[in-house]
Amino acid sequence: MLLDSASMYFRAFYGVPDTITAPDGTPVNAVRGFTDMIARLVTEHRPSRLVACLDLDWRPAFRVKALPSYKAHRVPGEPETAPVGVPEEVPDKLSPQVPIILDVLAAVGIATGGAAGYEADDVIGTLAATERTDPVLAVSGDRDLMQIVRDEPVPVRLLYVGRGLAKAEHLGPAEVAEKYGVPKARAGEAYAEMAMLRGDPSDGLPGVPGVGAKTAATLVGRFGSWLELCEAVIDRTDTRLAPPVRAKLAAAAPYLAVVEPVVRVAVDAPVQLDRPDALPSAPAHPRKLAALSEQWGLGGSVDRLVKALAG
Repeated sequence: MLLDSASMYFRAFYGVPDTITAPDGTPVNAVRGFTDMIARLVTEHRPSRLVACLDLDWRPAFRVKALPSYKAHRVPGEPETAPVGVPEEVPDKLSPQVPIILDVLAAVGIATGGAAGYEADDVIGTLAATERTDPVLAVSGDRDLMQIVRDEPVPVRLLYVGRGLAKAEHLGPAEVAEKYGVPKARAGEAYAEMAMLRGDPSDGLPGVPGVGAKTAATLVGRFGSWLELCEAVIDRTDTRLAPPVRAKLAAAAPYLAVVEPVVRVAVDAPVQLDRPDALPSAPAHPRKLAALSEQWGLGGSVDRLVKALAG
């Protein structure tokens, strides 16, 4: 199980009242919500291995170099000049909770993983792509991770929690194909290609003007790869592109030439784990966990997680 940690604790922060505080008044709603989410996931899915994946760089330089508008609206400055390396805006009441979350994970003995210069999506993409032993379940509220689903060499699935755990969607190639109208045989890759064409305002991706989700899905279904589609834009004898659509794609040629590494998650990021990823059946550091629980008022949430591990 691969957790998109930031995606999850942001959702916990907004889903649990910030009136839940530690004895000293520090908000701990994200800590408790995130801990409860892990307890529930462990109870329901019983993973033997688990990694909480971290954003060591939420706006990587290689993506910004390719497309300066990438996530530019989330940092100070004009969209085309927003600096690289400026932290993503995090609510004041959430910032102090992130170190507590990491302390709890360490005390429990849950592995964390990150890659310098890469996002959590890339950590998940790399660990999923290189796994050859166990089925993989990624947990995230980020639609971009639909591109990692596959059947071989081991099944990779996404538990999409964009609407919360209670309404989570369990997605594999068949489900992504049905949901978005892309070919099942390469549903993950095709989803990424559809996203490139459609664009995504939340990530600063303009997409191709005049090409919406349905048109994008239809287009990627006609081609076996992104390269094949791009070559068809130049080859006017390729009848798979109608002249009006070819004109729209040709007008967006500069964007199409650089967008692929921006949208596709990395499968070769230099991922480092802080410990082995075997999920413990009991806390690795029980005294430390007890001290954290008392200091931050995490009693019920920590108890539920410990019970889930022992289950």
